[in-house]
Parts: sequence; C-alpha cells; structure tokens
Amino acid sequence: MVLMSSTFRSLKYYNARLFFSGLAVSNVGTWLQMTAMSLLVYRLTGEATTVGVTLALQMLPMLVLGAWAGVIADGRDRRTMAIVTQTALAAQALVLGGLDLAGWVNLPVVYLLSVVLGVVNAFDNPARRGLVTELVPTVDIPNATSLNTAVMTGSRIFGPALAGVLVATIGTAWCFILNGVTFFAIIFSLVAIRRDEMFPTARRPKGGKPIREAVGFVIGHRDMLIIYASLIVVSTVAFNHATVFPKLADVRWGDDNAFGFLLAVMSVGSLTGSLLTARQHLVTMRWFFGSIVVMAFAGLGLAWAPNLWIAYAWCVPFGLGGAAFITGANAITQQECPPDMRSRLLALQAVAFLGSTPIGGPITGLIADNISAEWALAYSSVISLACVGIGVAYWRSGTRSGTRELTPTA
Repeated sequence: MVLMSSTFRSLKYYNARLFFSGLAVSNVGTWLQMTAMSLLVYRLTGEATTVGVTLALQMLPMLVLGAWAGVIADGRDRRTMAIVTQTALAAQALVLGGLDLAGWVNLPVVYLLSVVLGVVNAFDNPARRGLVTELVPTVDIPNATSLNTAVMTGSRIFGPALAGVLVATIGTAWCFILNGVTFFAIIFSLVAIRRDEMFPTARRPKGGKPIREAVGFVIGHRDMLIIYASLIVVSTVAFNHATVFPKLADVRWGDDNAFGFLLAVMSVGSLTGSLLTARQHLVTMRWFFGSIVVMAFAGLGLAWAPNLWIAYAWCVPFGLGGAAFITGANAITQQECPPDMRSRLLALQAVAFLGSTPIGGPITGLIADNISAEWALAYSSVISLACVGIGVAYWRSGTRSGTRELTPTA
C-alpha cells in the first residue's frame, strides 16, 4: 500500500486525475494512428526507408521549431495553448481518415499530413508537458512527469495491438478516424480543469534571450549536459521502432501484422519502467545510465530473436529500459530547473529526443533495406553502450574534481 501511494501520489490531486484520464484515452488513439500509418506506408512501398522518411517528416518541425515553441509556452497560458493544439491534432487525424476512406491517400498525401502533424506537435509538446507541472505542488513534479510518461507508454499497450487487429479487419482509415475521436477526451479534461486548484509557475519575463538562457543552463550544469547529450545520441539511433519493427517482423518472423503486437508487448515494459521511476522521490544519474544499459542489451537480444515468442520476451526489458531512460531524463531536469524555464527545457528535451528522428529514422531504414533488419536494430545498442561509457567517465571526472552534482549518487 505504501509503495502504491508513493508511485501514484500525484493522483490525490483532482486536476492530475482528470488530466491523466483524458490523456490515457487520447494516447490510445495516438498510438493507433502511428501504428496504422507505419503499416500503411510500408504496404504502399515495401520499404523501411519510406517509413523512416514519414517519421522524419513528423519530427522535423520539432527540430526546427521546438525551442521557439518552448519559449512561447513559457510565456503563455499552457492550458489554453494545449486546448488549441489538441483540437488541431484531432482535425489532422479526421482529415487523414476521411482521405483514406475516400481512397485518396498516397505517399505524397501521407508526407504532407505528416508535416502538419509535426508542426502542431512541436507546439503541443512543451505546452502539454509544461501544464503537467502546474497540476501538482513542486515536491510532486518529478512524480507527475513520470506518471505522464507512464500514461503515454501504458496507452501503447492497447493502441498498437488494437491497430494490428483493426488494420487487418476494417482498414487503416478507421484507425485514423478513431484517433480523431479520442482527442475529445483530453480536450474535455483540459476544459474541465479547476483553475483555482492549479499550482501556476512563474511566467517567463518578456525580452532577454530565452533560448540562449536555457541552453546556457544546460551547458553550465554537468548532469544536464550529460542528459541532453545522451538524449541526442541515444534517441537518434535507438527509438526508431516504427521504422525497423515492420521490416523485422516481416523478414525475420514472416508477419508484418506482428508489428503492432511487438509495440504492445514492449509497452508493458515501458509502463513498468515509467512506474519504477515514478516511485522514486529523487531520480539519480545512476538510474539514468542503468536504464540505457538495460535497453541496449535487450535490443541485441531482440534483434536476433529466433521466433516471435522470444522476441516478445525481449520486448519487455527493451521497453522498460527505454521508458526509464526518458522518464529519468524528464524527472532529473524538472527536479533542478528554474520554474520559469520548465517549458523551454522540456522543449529542448523534445528537440533532442524527437527532433533526432529526422536523422535516425532514414538511417535506420537504409540499414534495414540494404544491410539487414537485425542490424537496423542492433547498431543502436552498440552506440548506446558506447554513449554510456563516455557519459559515465565524464560524470565521474566531475565528481572527482569536486564539481557540484545535481542529483544524489546513491
């Protein structure tokens, strides 16, 4: 009981319960669409590279606009901004579903709507994630941010599996339409939030050099620099599941429909990793590094799994390590950053994590198409382990030289 109350302590606040409930429903739809879109593109072309390009177009706006979107979110009402962006995301999904239902979807149409999706997400990400920090008092912010990731990864248990069933029975169009409908859950929760029970943070003062200030904060704090550098490197190579899994499931295990179920099983591990991070009152750098190691070794096992059942088994620690890596980075950042800089740093994290996909997605697709689907997954594990080795060495050098640590080491 104590463990449960510690893990879910943010849910004692009405606004947090309301927000996370709406987010859970909406994100089932989001993963439903993401899985269906990857399968649609793969079946249109038979190439992992085009799937990677589609994902790159979704994430490229984050790379270009993400930092500025964080500046805007730090200076605006995040709740209002999130309502606008979530409504736009619902419209994008419904348009895509309508075009697919009419038989007008082709690769250029998917590419165009992927860019639209990416532009809206670039502004939604810092607004929505920044709003989470206003739903609970400061002491519970690390828990709330971890639960936010837990809800998003937990919904991936159902969304991809549902996509695997629906794509095979009623087609991709209805997956997109269902996603559009599920956005009304999060929009309702945002509208119904009780303003008098929020914990508003200071707004960014006008003027100055907001992006330079945020970058300066990261560079000036050793742990932050390690976290952001690791996010860039590891995210570029290790989070291209939607690119490599369809090809891997097709050529190694003979069933591209297994793609959705692989993501669903992986999400069981992801949910576990997020909740294990959420139970901690203070997240450490050792937790952060350890999560990358778990993900990397599980990725090697998954790449050469001889059958789907063993692949499913490897998916659990693979998802656990990946989610703990992301939630750990979020939690450590929110533990230490100034309140008026939260959206900017969250936006920089999104640029590092999601903005790396335009580079990593096509590279992963090319490796899958021209070398092997196995190495398209395994190369990321090798690079991730090298990143841990360099990161730990740099982190320990600061400890020995007396550099102040932002988080405890035990």
